[in-house]
Amino acid sequence: MTVTGKTTMVTGGTGTLGRLVVERLRAGGGEVRVLSRHAPPPYAIDLRKGGAGLVEALTGADTVVHCASNPRGGDEEAAGHLIEAARAAEVRHLVYISIVGVDQVQFGYYRSKLAVERLIEESGLGWTVLRTTQFHDLVLQVLSAFAKLPVMPVPVGLVDQPIDSGEVAVRLAELAAGEPAGRVPDMGGPEVRTFADLARAYLRASGRRRPLLKVPLAGRTYRSFRAGGHLAPERNVGVGTFEDFLAGRFPPAETR
Repeated sequence: MTVTGKTTMVTGGTGTLGRLVVERLRAGGGEVRVLSRHAPPPYAIDLRKGGAGLVEALTGADTVVHCASNPRGGDEEAAGHLIEAARAAEVRHLVYISIVGVDQVQFGYYRSKLAVERLIEESGLGWTVLRTTQFHDLVLQVLSAFAKLPVMPVPVGLVDQPIDSGEVAVRLAELAAGEPAGRVPDMGGPEVRTFADLARAYLRASGRRRPLLKVPLAGRTYRSFRAGGHLAPERNVGVGTFEDFLAGRFPPAETR
């Protein structure tokens, strides 16, 4: 993967995925700009606000990899500002990371991601969209929060197919180095696992002891997750397992 001579902008380039994409792109050569609220000037920009500085930041960029996202809202507004500025700056290629199941799971954040996909498809820009299953990082974040309780709740019947964010970063860097490809094949993690199984793996790795409490949930969102709309078992192209990821976060006791 070589991007020598190209200039690529990564939005959300200081986040969990974005910083890994930046590392891969820089390893391939070419200029990489990091746009984030936490980046140094002139790229410290809040996409939800837009502004003239955004066009200036994008000017001269060949490709934008759009990793910035906020589950609390504002993604559609941010994408609108980004698309408008990308047109003005004559950006050639917009690459977007989305989530498997945004067109099937009845969840507000997923609906917002799907809306952004459609904005990009209709933008008039060259575009590529990659959907992946959830990252190991997110599963760990959820399980860590649950483990703060004396009894660890696990939703009944819920399964997941987590994937390593580093593998996704490699794929995004490849796509950014190539031509606009539209909607590309999804990326899923190597295994479909029950949430209870993932919880036990987390407890073993972290050395914690918690009894598991199976919690039945209700509602349209939970039903759509239980139906597996967020999974891609036929696209289990990921290699790193959840245990592999946990081994990097929780080294053996004798090495701590």
